[in-house]
Amino acid sequence: MAISSSGIGSGLDVNSIVQQLMQAESRPLTVLASKESSYQSKLSAYGSLSSALSSFQSTIGGLSSLSKFQQLGTTTTDATIATATAGSTAAPGKYDIEVIQRAQAQSISTAGQASTSGAIGAGGSTTLSFQFGTIAGGTLANGLYSAASFEQDAIQPTGTVTIDSSNNSLQGIRDAINKAGMGVTATIVSDGSASPNRLVLTSTQTGATSSMKISVTGDAALQDLLAYDPAGVQNLTQNTVGQDALLKVNGIDIKNATNTLSSTIDGLTLTLGKVGSTSISVTRDTASIEAGVNAFIKSYNELHGTLKYQTGYNAATKTGGPLIGDATARTIQNEMRRMFSTQPEGLTGGLVNLSQVGISFQKDGTLALDSAKLKSAIDKNPADIGKLFATAGTPTDSLVSFVSSSTATKAGNNALIVTTLASKGQITGSAAANTTIAAGVNDALSLTIDGVSSTIKLAAGTYTADALSKHLQSMINGVSAFSSAGVSVSVTQTGGVLSVTSNRFGSASKVTISGGGATDLLGANPAASVGVDVAGTINGIVALGSGQFLTGATGSSAEGLKIQISGGAIGARGSIDFSNGYASQLNTLVGTFLGTSGLISGRTDGLNRTIKDIDAQREVINKRLVNIEARYRKQFTALDVMLANMGNTSSYLTQQLASLSNLNNQ
Repeated sequence: MAISSSGIGSGLDVNSIVQQLMQAESRPLTVLASKESSYQSKLSAYGSLSSALSSFQSTIGGLSSLSKFQQLGTTTTDATIATATAGSTAAPGKYDIEVIQRAQAQSISTAGQASTSGAIGAGGSTTLSFQFGTIAGGTLANGLYSAASFEQDAIQPTGTVTIDSSNNSLQGIRDAINKAGMGVTATIVSDGSASPNRLVLTSTQTGATSSMKISVTGDAALQDLLAYDPAGVQNLTQNTVGQDALLKVNGIDIKNATNTLSSTIDGLTLTLGKVGSTSISVTRDTASIEAGVNAFIKSYNELHGTLKYQTGYNAATKTGGPLIGDATARTIQNEMRRMFSTQPEGLTGGLVNLSQVGISFQKDGTLALDSAKLKSAIDKNPADIGKLFATAGTPTDSLVSFVSSSTATKAGNNALIVTTLASKGQITGSAAANTTIAAGVNDALSLTIDGVSSTIKLAAGTYTADALSKHLQSMINGVSAFSSAGVSVSVTQTGGVLSVTSNRFGSASKVTISGGGATDLLGANPAASVGVDVAGTINGIVALGSGQFLTGATGSSAEGLKIQISGGAIGARGSIDFSNGYASQLNTLVGTFLGTSGLISGRTDGLNRTIKDIDAQREVINKRLVNIEARYRKQFTALDVMLANMGNTSSYLTQQLASLSNLNNQ
């Protein structure tokens, strides 16, 4: 244990001496602390710079997408009749809308029941099969059809519900139907009569093709309650007819299954509110473009301010920023300025530099905007303003569309040649289908579509070839294993011969059908073909084909350029002009600064390692100082003891000499 007294006997101030010596010995710690403070200051500065860069990147990220510059606005003279939203493909203009009839869903109800919880029937297993389609012809009176026909809609899947002793009450049937989630909503309505409780079934989709047909196999009481065939026995009464929306757009008659029309006018989605007339105007949304450009300038100026503070020198205070003279910060400044002053490659059209849209540098290094010049540029060059800022690919062929690109994609003109068009997997019967389906005989099918397998059972009955094809399509597309995997088919018939075609393009598209009913449906030797991927070249180099999509080869100037070939002919298909506008290039550049292997990360990692080394050096010095202090205290304590002993000896000798002197005087 170190002695801390200020001298044992000599009066020597050991503490003061040791403290002064240790202050001198501790000077390396002061130097290290100063270095660490400087490095911590740089780390903090890089944190501020990184935050400013992230904010700037967030702003320019929105301007990197061409859709930002293709937004359109809509106004309507009466929004209660119809409203509209415009997509990028909509054309500015005015549309006169007359809503004649809104779409609505069919609703049917059962006869009244005394109880909602009482059992209906004997509880035997009963299957309710729901089909959706169109009711045509005949007459409708008191909710019942006479001499009408029912044509199934192949687009809407068939659904089934099982009722047994566990759920054969009105409540149980309601819950089972709702749980099945097959396009029907069931509710119980009480009308106040002696047998007030009615099960009301409503199609979840509007339109004439969403009318219901319910087949019941099993318990007779449930058949009497729930069987509903608009072309036959109707044990339920129709409350609301399923009908399409009817309207006129600029005098042209339009019919649609829903009150939301997304394909009537290219790029425009209409929503119908009520019967009546209104006008809708579509105009270019210049306000959002101006707001985006202003945000871009504001964000850059904030970034510039951060860089200026961190790297500049304040003459008034005679102090420099924490990153003054820092090579990394200087590189970031220089790269940003170079990007602004360099015209993006691949730009075509009327706008090729920022000055044309009113953006210019000021003497202090900030950006300024001439709003009038920007608005004029937008009005005169609406198709080019987006390319100036965003990533853009512009094909010359209308059946070729730009999908995406990568950071490796080079700007410029890319020549396209298509050697093979994409196709879908298909199986086609070798003979006309047997249109009579018998339960347990030829109703079972095993299918594998696009690599996903499942089974179905067709509903027993006698069909026309067209009705059978629609029923088959509906049954296949209603299988959850297929729909959850995004798998679907189209079924057609020609002369009674069925064809089942996957809705997917490419080599992964394949249809196989087997099982007890396969031969009756498709004949003994159906012809199957596997889908083919699109093939072709971009700039003379073979591109990667997948489905309808071609992607530029790795290492080529078109690397990462992804386009979709939607049809057309084999051969030369024009070209795709590809460019990265200012915002897109800046977004990529800032990403390289902020990335895990970017400039800032590399610099901060280095600073953190240096600070860690300083901590290690400090620990070593502190350990050495402990030993030095202990040695000093030991040495000066020993000196103190020695001096005390010498003092004692001196006193003793003095006393002895005095005694001798006294003896001599006697």
